[in-house]
Amino acid sequence: MELNSNKVIVAATKAEIISYLSNAENVWDLLPQDKVSDFKATTEQCSFKVQGGITISLVENGSTADELYLKSGEKSPFPFKLTVKLSEAEGGTEGYIHFDGEVNMFLKMMVEKPLTALFNYMSEKLKVKFG
Repeated sequence: MELNSNKVIVAATKAEIISYLSNAENVWDLLPQDKVSDFKATTEQCSFKVQGGITISLVENGSTADELYLKSGEKSPFPFKLTVKLSEAEGGTEGYIHFDGEVNMFLKMMVEKPLTALFNYMSEKLKVKFG
């Protein structure tokens, strides 16, 4: 299953965004605080519980000048990859989150809307973070 968040323009350079997102401890600032719990992080990885008790674990998996790669950690309910895709735009950097997960059809029906909403929320929070 593949999903993309809405594209946003962030008032920062690609390098600033990648640097910020490369520290997994900063993910907390982008999450809907009222819908997650048990957030734990180091600079390389983080995990948190979402409503419904599912634990999501993210591990940094490298970057280029235009993309930051994250992958699912041990505690995640299914394997997935997240890519933050960035490009130069007027007023800053345009970016969005691309999700690629190994999800069966039943699980897809359950997680597609909540994940899309989460990624859109995170994109908007990143935009706000950099003003």
